[in-house]
Amino acid sequence: MGNESCTINMLIQKILDEDKQYDMSKIISAYEFADKAHEGQKRTSGEPYIVHPVSVAFILLELGMDTDTICAAMLHDVVEDTDTTLEEIQKRFGQDVAMLVDGVTKLSKAPIFNQDEQLAENVRKILLAMSQDIRVMLIKLCDRLHNMRTLGCRPGFKQRKAALETMNIYAPIAHRLGIKSIKDELEDLSFHYLDPYAYSEIEHILEIKKDERELFIENIKEKISERFKSEHFIKPPQIDGRVKSIYGIYKKIYINRKSIEEVYDKYAVRVIVSTVLECYDVLGIIHEMFRPIPNRFKDYISTPKANMYQSLHTSVISKEGITFEVQIRTWEMHHTAEYGIAAHWKYKEGIQNRDKMEEKLSWIRQVLEAQQVTDDVEEIVRIIKTDLSTEEIVVFTPKADSFTLPPDSTIIDFAYRVHTQIGHRMTGAKVDGKIVPLDYKLHTGDIVEILTSKDESRGPNRAWLEIARTNEAKAKIRAWFKKECREENIQQGKLELEKEFKHYRMNVPDEDIEKLLADDFKRHNCSSLEDFYAAIGYGGVILPKMMQRLKDSYDKMYAVPEEKSADEIVPTKTIESKNDSGVIFEDVFRDMQVRYSRCCNPLPGDDIVGYVTRGRGVSVHKTTCPNYLASLKDEENRDRWKRVEWTNAPKTEFYAEIEVLALDSTGLLLRVAAAVSEAKVPIFNSSSRRIKNGNAEIRLTVSVTGKEQLGALMAKILKIHDVISVSRIEGGKKDD
Repeated sequence: MGNESCTINMLIQKILDEDKQYDMSKIISAYEFADKAHEGQKRTSGEPYIVHPVSVAFILLELGMDTDTICAAMLHDVVEDTDTTLEEIQKRFGQDVAMLVDGVTKLSKAPIFNQDEQLAENVRKILLAMSQDIRVMLIKLCDRLHNMRTLGCRPGFKQRKAALETMNIYAPIAHRLGIKSIKDELEDLSFHYLDPYAYSEIEHILEIKKDERELFIENIKEKISERFKSEHFIKPPQIDGRVKSIYGIYKKIYINRKSIEEVYDKYAVRVIVSTVLECYDVLGIIHEMFRPIPNRFKDYISTPKANMYQSLHTSVISKEGITFEVQIRTWEMHHTAEYGIAAHWKYKEGIQNRDKMEEKLSWIRQVLEAQQVTDDVEEIVRIIKTDLSTEEIVVFTPKADSFTLPPDSTIIDFAYRVHTQIGHRMTGAKVDGKIVPLDYKLHTGDIVEILTSKDESRGPNRAWLEIARTNEAKAKIRAWFKKECREENIQQGKLELEKEFKHYRMNVPDEDIEKLLADDFKRHNCSSLEDFYAAIGYGGVILPKMMQRLKDSYDKMYAVPEEKSADEIVPTKTIESKNDSGVIFEDVFRDMQVRYSRCCNPLPGDDIVGYVTRGRGVSVHKTTCPNYLASLKDEENRDRWKRVEWTNAPKTEFYAEIEVLALDSTGLLLRVAAAVSEAKVPIFNSSSRRIKNGNAEIRLTVSVTGKEQLGALMAKILKIHDVISVSRIEGGKKDD
């Protein structure tokens, strides 16, 4: 795989070169139909649009997919982007092709709430499509791969958005389907756009030593090949050499904080033999020829990865002192490692054993079942980062049954992976014979014994939701609370919502709560306020992620309509005050003390009003301040509100508080602080915390000249790598 785009002639030649039988006339007919449908349409690069579906079909052909999948790839955009109907496709190309085109088309359509929710709904649809026919996902992966290969023609912000989505969703799915070639290329292409500096740096390191590296790998291959001549194999082993992918090296260097010399598997030699027994024989020969590095041997043959991958891995040191990895596998293991689920079509003419295919795709069903318990569609994005992680550990029961889990999984995750009831009734655990706490992070090779209560009515603890890492465990814990503790959930949920309202300074009358939450009722499938409270209580609704949206709705709900504002505020004659307050107001108040309210923290540039206090001067508020809006209902005090305006050059120092929501990553706080410093804005206070969904929240109190400077600062922070949103918080600290 490597061509950015290809032509129908290249596709036909590829089919002719294949040993496998294809229905050439059906494929050419699909091409002609798509070419006519997309006539006149262009890609961003200026190429005719038909180049894209042909290129997607070519990638699928390289994977060895069947005729119907190739046809569906050729037609995958015609229903969405042209006047063609699904009925026309079914009539001309059959039910299977129409079903695949329909599956891919549906993946492109999602209800638009916010960006995270749209992404989450897309992923849910991807998983549903995969559970119905895995070929839909294979088309979508190849579609994404070609789009990533040609991403250079698109604007920068679209490149970054597509790369982030690819890295977080499509690459992990390619990994779970076992298609290493696509997974590696998607990661490298995404990495190129997400961190071009680091990509270029690693590329440069590899380039300057390219000749030296290739010579080293060739020498190693020759030595192994020479040694094999004295052994008896069913057929001569194949020996290949490779260099680890750029993103693979980046993860070892930057994420694991290693030097490039410490990346033992940046050079790798692969030996492919005929039988499992020969795999272990080769391992012995390699360890005899080269010195093995302790604790760097992995047996994925006896304990396969969750994506069906099998091989022996060992890291060794050559006589020149250079470390490299050797992978040993059979031909069947090699086909599965390279093509994953697609190997069924490439080497077995379709699905010979449907039950075996179902078993290999059971993880999709598990993720979908877990999703039905939570009412928060955004949660699915977190699942992709955990349950579909490309990294994994293998843990054992005392009876030697093995279970694969994401890194950093805890005892709770393991207990629920073994069985739901074992999780519910767990009282403790032993790892390698020693008692450990429930938040103990498991490692590959751990032997875990779960201690349980005989009380069948025993259930989990709410605190476990904070400890568990996998969606499977969290979903089962939530399901128990949802079923067993409705009244307790309602009370818990009500307390949590009141706490968040207080934190955001939202004074919502009881009669308005349902109106404020109406949209969220729909989003989370709640038919009443009690259902919503209960969902919060058992963890189905994650409040911190929705509070900024609720705050915006609250501000709109209680905002004073512009046309009424003149009637609500008593008109005044305004002249500049004698003090340095920065505001002008009615002559009679010219020498009164001016205070800026803490409840809304106004800045020059905000629309403001002044409240004449009893003995404390004039208190200045924003016109959107909840306290001001609520006070307008009080006729007795309404006339104490006076129109005030900012002077052209306020001399007072103004403080503002902002909240930064970002992906939790190394050096995040440093990057944010550097951006603020570069903007020449003083920081007076800062705090940061990791929130429930794995993101990070940073709060900063800064000194600014007004709303314009604050807006520029927020825009600058928003451009920082990993930052999701930046918002201003009313009520930041101020030095009176």
